[in-house]
Amino acid sequence: MKGITYAVTLFLYSIMSISLASSQSLNSTGRKNLEDGAIVKLITIDPGHFHAALVQKEMYPGIDSVVNVYAPDGPELQAHLDLIKQYNERKENPTHWVEQVYKGDDYLDKMLTEKKGNVVIIAGNNRRKTEYIKKSIDAGINVLGDKPMAINYADFNTLQQSFVEAAKKKLLLYDIMTERSEITNILQKELSHLPGVFGELEKGTVNDPAVTLESVHYFYKYVSGKALTRPDWFFDPLQQGDVITDVGTHLIDLAQWECFPEQIIDYKKDIKILSSKTWTTPLTLSQYALITKENSFPGFLKQYVKDDTVLQTHANGEINYTLKNIHVKITARWDYKAEDGGDTHYSRLRGSKATLEIRQGKEDGFQPALYIIPTSQKQGSEYALELKRAVQKLNSTYPGVDLEKNAQGWKVIIPQKYKVGHEAHFGQVMLRYLQYLKEKRLPSWEVPNMISKYYTSTKALEMANK
Repeated sequence: MKGITYAVTLFLYSIMSISLASSQSLNSTGRKNLEDGAIVKLITIDPGHFHAALVQKEMYPGIDSVVNVYAPDGPELQAHLDLIKQYNERKENPTHWVEQVYKGDDYLDKMLTEKKGNVVIIAGNNRRKTEYIKKSIDAGINVLGDKPMAINYADFNTLQQSFVEAAKKKLLLYDIMTERSEITNILQKELSHLPGVFGELEKGTVNDPAVTLESVHYFYKYVSGKALTRPDWFFDPLQQGDVITDVGTHLIDLAQWECFPEQIIDYKKDIKILSSKTWTTPLTLSQYALITKENSFPGFLKQYVKDDTVLQTHANGEINYTLKNIHVKITARWDYKAEDGGDTHYSRLRGSKATLEIRQGKEDGFQPALYIIPTSQKQGSEYALELKRAVQKLNSTYPGVDLEKNAQGWKVIIPQKYKVGHEAHFGQVMLRYLQYLKEKRLPSWEVPNMISKYYTSTKALEMANK
């Protein structure tokens, strides 16, 4: 089954305002039925990461407006509720979520016993995330989990068991892969499967991989217009996870999704990890205090602190591996604060006829931009004609996409309407998930490819640690 296209996603967003208006005439709990009569009722468990709130930045047709939240009391829960309140009270297109909160150390047992919903959102401290997933599936609750769903190889084995149990119970276990909704990634994928433009994907080598993906994130950043406060455990690799198993998950997913769309990847025969490594980013105590609002390092971080004032945080990693014999290199990095712009993404796919490259630098206003670089400048008018046909094909789904010639090749001109931003991508993932719930199944390739993805990240970390 093919996932809903970007165009369909945009259409669903356009009807949200209609759904919001019609929801006022529904019953007192704000319930709205899906076509098959089912009601999606959300549960949020221990929301220690702002991604849990971003899932609720919009309202959706088919989801009850009442959300049951189970968590220990504290600043992380309050930060989550404050974001939901902000969305409810904004002037433009406000949401109308009703958060019913249970606070207590027995929050997990309480959630599993009461089962007041049929989809649980899991985004927070990653140390127990795989446990939350397994226990939710065992209790008969669908799971939409933020990445990563496993931060070490033991978690990977538990996650595999959860997928087996989910299949038996006909439940949907799915992770939030927002980067598949970014328009430059979508168009890079589309162009890479047009032989007249891209040719064939090269095999590459260790020193010159066919697929290169790099992501740079920043600890100090803004979310929904406000400076983000991160919890202290975010800097502990045993709780947040090392960068390879955290941000690296997105990059591994993109390599699979772009290069082998809708194809099943078997990690036992299709993936070979060649090398991996990790290194740290230093944070001073004053920088750490600005990010966390804490004036000292907690005990569990002391082992990573040098000279009492510099935290060596596990923030950088690199993996070299082959995916169906294609050489792939991914690099994930964290720095303190961007001098200009914000988080950045780089992606290069090498084909026999052209290289497709996504850059996010100063020359593009720190916005992702897609470039087509022919392997030979001698291709001339025939290649330009092929590109023109490719753009015409893209315009059937993405009207307004065009090309701009430059010294190296062409820049893909993307209309602003498609550049919705990272926070909006969470809503697009939710819409895909709702579609899958309605159809009562994931695409046949999603589960084996999620398993392959988490094998790659956790096995690479195991190798790096050795």
